[in-house]
Amino acid sequence: MIIGTLIVEFRLHGIVSRKQKRSFAASLKQKLRNKFNVSVAEIDGLESLNRMTLAVVTVSNETKRVQSLINKAQSMIEACS
Repeated sequence: MIIGTLIVEFRLHGIVSRKQKRSFAASLKQKLRNKFNVSVAEIDGLESLNRMTLAVVTVSNETKRVQSLINKAQSMIEACS
């Protein structure tokens, strides 16, 4: 079993409320889940308005599949930022 992880730290600009931050995080997490069938969780920066860290995790029995999913998820995150 191969486990792939991606940790992404965001510096958020223009976020003035926790509601805005939650909305941004929820939208990005749902897009990742729907498109790549990965697990996503906010793991750090929970109390901060200008910082957020997400973990993206996938499991497979093929290394190439794990690498491909993680790379595609990273590309999508970079495009959304």
